Amino acid sequence: MGIRRRFVPLTAALALTGGLSATQAAPALAAQPASGRTAGAAAADGTYLSFNKNQSDPGKSALYLMASVPDARDTVLAKYRAGSGDAGPNGTDECAGSRGWLPNGTYQVLAHDAHYNGGDHGVNGKVIHVQDKVCQDGRTTRAELFVHSEMWPEGSQAAARPGQDNPYRWDGPDDYRSLGCIKLSPAHIDDLFGEAGRYGWPTKLKVVS
Repeated sequence: MGIRRRFVPLTAALALTGGLSATQAAPALAAQPASGRTAGAAAADGTYLSFNKNQSDPGKSALYLMASVPDARDTVLAKYRAGSGDAGPNGTDECAGSRGWLPNGTYQVLAHDAHYNGGDHGVNGKVIHVQDKVCQDGRTTRAELFVHSEMWPEGSQAAARPGQDNPYRWDGPDDYRSLGCIKLSPAHIDDLFGEAGRYGWPTKLKVVS
């Protein structure tokens, strides 16, 4: 699924791998956006993210950058193939910490960073950090949730490891699997950052089935 930049009506309802459980420690993301744009400016632009889960193939889900249009249908600014959840039996269980995909609902976007350093076992590079969310059981909190890819903090790709996956390199479609966060290919997250910088940074993420 490639990048689409056509302005079309949204006619259907619409992270190495992130998505750590609430009990796991992860570095805090800086509160200030890397680009210097304020939350107020992003809100004024009226953009948000929408993640549409693919029930039959989670690795072929879709992430949209949307524009809110008063008194009309919201419009699609960009669309990307995305994944959330691992390949195991709990991959589509929104209450399975560090394994299942994100719970449905609306999330606040907390910050974004073009050169995030999550440490040896965290996400790196371009990331968008969203708020924690309690899943449908009313007890389990999914925490440390990001939209991200696989790369080094400065955005480069690690060397290939023949016969094994490198969590800092995009090796192919299997890399859409995650520990719960939303993952894009490096080219697509680069494009998303460019489009968000152009149209205004989103302040919300909406997740739907």
